[in-house]
Amino acid sequence: MRLLVDECTGPRVSYGLVQQGHEVHCIYEKRRGSSDVEILQKAHAENWIVVTNDKDFGELICRSGKPHHGIIFLRLTDESSAAKIEAIRLLLNQYADRLQNAFVVVTESKVRFGTL
Repeated sequence: MRLLVDECTGPRVSYGLVQQGHEVHCIYEKRRGSSDVEILQKAHAENWIVVTNDKDFGELICRSGKPHHGIIFLRLTDESSAAKIEAIRLLLNQYADRLQNAFVVVTESKVRFGTL
């Protein structure tokens, strides 16, 4: 899976996803300070699914209609890197085939696919 990990989600999450065998672009390491619009444009142009815990991406997609190839929005109570990595692992194990072009909200207890 091609995952672009937002700066606020953290480099440890990027490393964890690489260890799971995913192709990962880490904003923290490669494009720190990029705006959400720039991140979304890069992800769309290069066919990445964005992993973030920044609710502004929902606004960009829902209200502004920005194109994307998928957003995984983490709304976890436990915001540790380990919790994020595990939540993404479970999501990918169960729903990898549904993530392309979807807006997905992930909590500890459920996964919700938005209609955009």
